[in-house]
Amino acid sequence: MTVDLKKYPAIAEYAKKTAEPTWFTELRTKSLEKASSLELPSFEKIRYQRWPIQLEQPLEKKGSRKELIETLKPEQTGNMVVQLGQNTLELKISSEMQDQGVIVCDWQTALREHGDLVQKYFMQKAVKFDEDRLTAQHVAHLTSGLFIYVPKNVVLKEAFTSYFFQDATAKNDYVHHVIIVVGENSEFSYLENLKTVGEQATTANIIVEVVAQENSHVKFASVDRLGANTTTYLNRRGHLKKNAKIDWSMGMMNDGNIVGDFDSDLAGDGAHSEVKIVAISTGKQVQGIDTRVTNIGKHTIGHILQHGVILSRSTLTFNGIGHIIKGAKGADAQQESRVLMLSNKAKGDANPILLIDDNDVTAGHAASIGRVNQEQLYYLMSRGLPKKVAERLVIIGFLGPVLAAIPSKVIRAQLKATIERKLIDGQKDE
Repeated sequence: MTVDLKKYPAIAEYAKKTAEPTWFTELRTKSLEKASSLELPSFEKIRYQRWPIQLEQPLEKKGSRKELIETLKPEQTGNMVVQLGQNTLELKISSEMQDQGVIVCDWQTALREHGDLVQKYFMQKAVKFDEDRLTAQHVAHLTSGLFIYVPKNVVLKEAFTSYFFQDATAKNDYVHHVIIVVGENSEFSYLENLKTVGEQATTANIIVEVVAQENSHVKFASVDRLGANTTTYLNRRGHLKKNAKIDWSMGMMNDGNIVGDFDSDLAGDGAHSEVKIVAISTGKQVQGIDTRVTNIGKHTIGHILQHGVILSRSTLTFNGIGHIIKGAKGADAQQESRVLMLSNKAKGDANPILLIDDNDVTAGHAASIGRVNQEQLYYLMSRGLPKKVAERLVIIGFLGPVLAAIPSKVIRAQLKATIERKLIDGQKDE
């Protein structure tokens, strides 16, 4: 396909500045043309269509102010990347990773130096570029991200940590893409931190693709705290081959309105996905979280565990979808979604959905919405604890089953500390 870039001056200028390969520039234009004819994605009981969630600002190469960069002080780890907006500030990769052929690079570098690999995996398995309007807009406006490739037979014990800071000191769309490909018989752990710097009203469109090849094991953990004025579409997808496993552990601690679109396709026989999510909504925030596991291969296992807390006038919706398609003999689909409300003005929903298209399978669900146990609260207060401290202890206890199920002790500790901060900030709005 040959594209006349004179019709797309912003894309042409951006491609020139970043030395972007022709195939990707052509995909941008194709996505831009197609976006207007595609529908917005639809999620059960999540009404977001009137939010400022669509990408409207022109594609542009932008930097961040030097004084802003100097304020960032992320925790230092062995293997890590730090990005602010479109800029990579730091990238550290151990000699062990380099010696075993692991590739880790920012988005522009990946396109220039590993274009064949990126083209092979970019929106080919986990997500399709023309799946809906938001995915098409994502490709057309994409400006930052990370590419990780782990060859086969590589077992990495040390996790890789990413710090992605959205620069909201100006009205910039934040369009970010992460691809993680883990080869056959390999193991890889990844911890993602999303945070906003600045208070401008902005839109974020973030997609993560994890491709787990045969017999691989991926541990993906995230602590998300995007800003109160950031409206976000966050799409995390996994594609699992035969006997592959992905452990998802996600802390949704964002302060703004967000749609979370989390899917795992168990494509190969024996594939296994464990999805664990904790979420806290505060103020007038709206969070809609749609979590799906699709059992395609035989003897696949898909488990979803979601616990959330709602304070003040906020809203939280959990959709848990287990889909066993025809031919997935011996599949197991289980889910649990529970919501705890601390305010009479809060709104919560937990929707279990099971779609079973074959026999000889196992499936089950549990869902509940309730308020703080007053007896527990009274007991703690009778021991001299202030009400807000007692509430936080009850909430931590409610989220405990999900936190306890997260494999990494480091991630559990980090998530618990983030939950404490989010709850303290949320109680100020009460």
